[in-house]
Amino acid sequence: MKFITYEVDQRVATITLSRPEKRNALHPELIKELYDAFELAKNDSSVKVILLKAFGEVFSAGADLAYLQQLQSNTFEENLTDSNNLKNLFYQIYSHPKVVIAQVEGSAIAGGCGLVSVCDLVFAVPEAQFGYSEVKIGFIPALVSCFLVRKLGEARTNELLLSGALIGAEKALSYGLINFVVQADKMNDEVQNYAQKIVNETSSSAVSMTKSLIKKVQQLSLEESLDWAVKMNAEARGTQDCKKGIAAFLNKEKISW
Repeated sequence: MKFITYEVDQRVATITLSRPEKRNALHPELIKELYDAFELAKNDSSVKVILLKAFGEVFSAGADLAYLQQLQSNTFEENLTDSNNLKNLFYQIYSHPKVVIAQVEGSAIAGGCGLVSVCDLVFAVPEAQFGYSEVKIGFIPALVSCFLVRKLGEARTNELLLSGALIGAEKALSYGLINFVVQADKMNDEVQNYAQKIVNETSSSAVSMTKSLIKKVQQLSLEESLDWAVKMNAEARGTQDCKKGIAAFLNKEKISW
């Protein structure tokens, strides 16, 4: 992989954007490498948690300048294909069966903020800024809008997407865009400790089913979501992890996940 690095340690797969000289800007090759890396982690039974981070002072500044220039000469069909590739990446991360944590130690803007938005959990340094600046260059934050409305609600989504304004980490935390604000010198330890708690204290199948449940119930009416939850509940009870966990609990034994 040319534009990212991928490594696994203690059941955590770390995917790192590696274009610091270009502020980790997105372009088709990088998007493909990210997709392939998340697919690799999905199919690796030794991986329980995925960590997405970046080299350099910027997490991701959005689309690459040369890429933006290329878009001006693309045909409609080429733009459809290109947009579908980014859609597939966002949806892959959003619906990934494993926990995806973003470690944001610099600004995440436009498509870079889109990457953050589809992760399950987000840690950020106080200095990080977040925003969807597409409207400021005559573009639209089309793909991220689908996820952001679900995450923040319509009012906050309106505020962020229609203004294109950047917000700081504390405001992003209060809006629910991110989960934790951590000082830079403590970031690695905090994220690794959190990841290891998931690795050591949770069932892979239960986490995967719970993620699926959270995503699915948002698409259903209350009655439909309850019926879906009943079905998932019954399914979960039949899994080996559930049988193992209940047996260990009843016998007061330590569970090894």
